[in-house]
Amino acid sequence: MIPAGRDALLLRSPRAAVVFRLGRRSTVLSAITWLLAGGAAVLSLTLGQFDIGVTGVLRVLGEGGTLIEYDVVVRNRLPRAVTGLGVGAAFALSGAILQRIAANPLVSPDVIGVNSGAALGALTVITVFGGTGLHTVVGALVGAAATAAAIFALSAKRGLSGYRLVLVGIGVAAMLTSAVSFLLTRADYHRVLAAAAWLTGSLANRDGLHVAVIATTLAVAVPVLVVLARQVRLLELGDELATMLSRNAAGSRLALVAVAVVLAAMATAAAGPIGFVALVAPQIVRRLLPGHGAALAPTAALGALLVVVCDLAARLLFTPAELPVGVMTGVLGAPVLLYLLARANRIGHTG
Repeated sequence: MIPAGRDALLLRSPRAAVVFRLGRRSTVLSAITWLLAGGAAVLSLTLGQFDIGVTGVLRVLGEGGTLIEYDVVVRNRLPRAVTGLGVGAAFALSGAILQRIAANPLVSPDVIGVNSGAALGALTVITVFGGTGLHTVVGALVGAAATAAAIFALSAKRGLSGYRLVLVGIGVAAMLTSAVSFLLTRADYHRVLAAAAWLTGSLANRDGLHVAVIATTLAVAVPVLVVLARQVRLLELGDELATMLSRNAAGSRLALVAVAVVLAAMATAAAGPIGFVALVAPQIVRRLLPGHGAALAPTAALGALLVVVCDLAARLLFTPAELPVGVMTGVLGAPVLLYLLARANRIGHTG
């Protein structure tokens, strides 16, 4: 049945038909990926050194089961799974925003040093001031914000350049990594052990605070992104053209960068600087949905899926030992980074 009136005219337009198809593909991809991520999270509640079936998990969540089942599922695995979903979505959204604004697939918060700034801020709170909990969150946010401000200020001369942003970011990240190493050499032994595991990126021993941090961050950031999503494609055109087409281009860019920084900082505060999720997830979605722009919804879903699956693999592949999830995402992400670098060298640009 063909719609009548205005809708029919819109669908007769070739461009409108393309947009409609892309929107439908994005919705389908988002739904499928979120279902997979949710399924992986449920599976993570059942598997481990203490296996419990899906019916057992449902019984525990329904306030039944034994005391040990409640402790394993509700106090240990559930916060871990929920934090993993939120952290993956936050990192992926942050990477998608920065990559689209800079028009460079190498621009992600872990590559350009935003995650390193968050890690340095949180580590300073942990090792120097002995802070925990919300103090670590504040330290990560301050560190990430200061680092992002420095990177964008140094790389925005005569317009924002993706290449310049990557080069400046890599240099700043190297300096921040040196500062992190210095703090670790001067800190108390017990604090160093705790900080070292966190710096790799880990979902072990997550609790309600970590869930609250990442859930609150997404609850605030996602509506802002919904409002600003239309500006992303405009900003991809470059500073001069975006400014000609919209008076609010500079403000939109600043707001989007701020949201990306907050997402990366809060995800780092909740689980440590988990690498490569922000780099990999947007690139996979970009190839699944060519020409769709930022595609934020499926990107967030894929980021959540990557973190939960990698964490599950880190828990099970080397049992009884358990690897931090950051190790697994590094194994996955490093080849993707090498591919992007090789492709950029082959075609002469990184777009």
